[in-house]
Amino acid sequence: MDKRLQRSRERVLAAAYDVLVASGIGGFSVDEVARRSGVAKTTIYRQWPTREALVADACWRMVAEQEEETPDAGSVEADVESILSEIGRLLWTANWAAVVPSVIDAAERDPEFGEIHARIQAGHAAPLKTVLERGVARGELAADADVAVLAAALLGPLFYRRWFARQPIDEAFVQSLVRQVLRSPGTGR
Repeated sequence: MDKRLQRSRERVLAAAYDVLVASGIGGFSVDEVARRSGVAKTTIYRQWPTREALVADACWRMVAEQEEETPDAGSVEADVESILSEIGRLLWTANWAAVVPSVIDAAERDPEFGEIHARIQAGHAAPLKTVLERGVARGELAADADVAVLAAALLGPLFYRRWFARQPIDEAFVQSLVRQVLRSPGTGR
């Protein structure tokens, strides 16, 4: 791809992402992307034949934006607290957090958005699952602890507080959540 076309493509994707953050999928328009990017609609439609194709490409930027580190403080509780605190912070501050509800809605009807949503959630869960598996290997958690169930039990309340209860995800909440989930029967603590 020539450099001019690549620069144009990047401007369009950046503008498309900005429109997604500002308006969600429902308010997304190619006209607004063209206005913000300075790239003609005809040029945009040559690269992305439909509005949906452009929305999907812009959504993939969210997947890259939400990559998280896997801590190793030597304790499963400390590592889980670190991960959940960071996710909690991002749920209130990261651009992708404003778009995820409309991606969830679109995922119910469109397999491509279902794949995008699955990748976003897998990105959140990967470091947590790694830490939990490490906790099992170290004997901090029961050998038969179900890592997928623990990850769901730990992540679910964060998303609930952000999008349903609209309550803060502070350090006290995270610490209480981690203690209650990791010290519950069946976890080996």
